[in-house]
Amino acid sequence: MQTVLDAVIERLVHGDESLIRIPEICEATGVNYGSVYHHFGSREGVIDAAYESMFIGLVNEDIAAIRNINETASSLQEYIEKMQPLLVALSAGEDRSNRRARRVRIVAAAITRPELRKLVGEIQSSLSADLTALVRHGQDQGWIRSDIPPNAIAVFFLALVFGRNLDDVSVTPIPQADWDVMVATTFMAMLNLD
Repeated sequence: MQTVLDAVIERLVHGDESLIRIPEICEATGVNYGSVYHHFGSREGVIDAAYESMFIGLVNEDIAAIRNINETASSLQEYIEKMQPLLVALSAGEDRSNRRARRVRIVAAAITRPELRKLVGEIQSSLSADLTALVRHGQDQGWIRSDIPPNAIAVFFLALVFGRNLDDVSVTPIPQADWDVMVATTFMAMLNLD
């Protein structure tokens, strides 16, 4: 079934879900039509599973990068030196814009599809918990301010990254350098620099 999901994901990345036809997916993958419906239940079930897989992949890469910094930084200065370029990278470039657009598309689809909403909601809860744990680690190290709840910092970080989507659709988006200044300033305000 992973072959089917991969084929659906490829089509979702490059097109609209309304164009996905399960018989075409079966023909392209060599997977039996009945098997697909037995496993996923419906066309929407296949698409929901593909969206879930996409969403997990998108968020896990970012969490892994932040976790790596948490595990390797041995001082506040090293933490800052490693986090600042990552924060810039998370919002810079066409690839990141496309990744953000895919996440927004999945969340938008989930609003009207209860099963997908449940799947995405569980992934998002897990992501928020992972980020909260990473922030708490920074607080335990004395790097991040402890007067701000770690879950609030985690969700603010998500809002910062995710909110860039609004500017992505603007006909006059702000320059990346302006966004980078705002991200760096916000990040520094959360640090325990005393």
